[in-house]
Amino acid sequence: MAVVVKELNKIYRLGATEIHAVRGLNLTVKEGGMIALIGPSGSGKTTLLNIIGGLDKASSGSVSVFGKEITAFDPAELVEFRRRTVGHIFQTLNLIPTLTAAENVELPMVALGIPKSEQRSRVKELIDVVGLSERMDHKPGELSGGEQQRVAIAASLANDPPLLLADEPTGELDTATASVIVNYLSKVNKEMGKTIIMVTHDPSAARTADRILRIQDGVIRADVESVSAEATAPTSYADILKGRVAEIDDQLAKLDEGFRKNEMTGEEYVERQTRLRQTRSVLDEELHRLGVVL
Repeated sequence: MAVVVKELNKIYRLGATEIHAVRGLNLTVKEGGMIALIGPSGSGKTTLLNIIGGLDKASSGSVSVFGKEITAFDPAELVEFRRRTVGHIFQTLNLIPTLTAAENVELPMVALGIPKSEQRSRVKELIDVVGLSERMDHKPGELSGGEQQRVAIAASLANDPPLLLADEPTGELDTATASVIVNYLSKVNKEMGKTIIMVTHDPSAARTADRILRIQDGVIRADVESVSAEATAPTSYADILKGRVAEIDDQLAKLDEGFRKNEMTGEEYVERQTRLRQTRSVLDEELHRLGVVL
């Protein structure tokens, strides 16, 4: 596993008030996987991403990234972890306006002390990966929003980190440009083998992932797993959710049948039925938000 999160809690204190951003959350992400985190604002998505990326500290619980428990790291270890293991892609881009696209990509390598000759070749390689070889000498203000985000993707790959964390990478882009950015992230995932965790409100972006996880009130409420690219290409996000609802209804019917045949205890039946109905309820809410009524 690339990422293992166990019983994660994050509490923010504002005076005498406690805000529980994450509540006993559990999550696993396979190496080379790509998952999308969706959910309402304030549900804990960005907090989870920041803790996994070493930008924030957990109140309790554990987070392991490639076998290392980062929740036990001291500040110096976290700095090294962020430099070598994680690439961050933010909605706000964090590009330096006075540097060219190439220089923005090169900057993380300078911080890590990579030799100059190696820096140049890697910058060219990464700029080519995101299709900006003819724009590499332009500054951010001379690039479109989509081009700036592609520079940010290249910069996140500068130190060849195995894990990329993307927080609303298409948030301020139009639909067509957002689709381009998502395609580049998918390319990085499939061709470069990077593990990607992406927070998004964009259904089109979400369905490019291997798994779609809905977070609500600091816990994962639903998990739509392993939908292939071939399956998602002609299929809408709503169709994926409707398919998952149909699966749950089938599981509930089989559960009822198993209980009637005395294949389980009443306690087991109630526990499994409650869990399935809770998941179905969250999926129903998401479909309703999309304007779909079953």
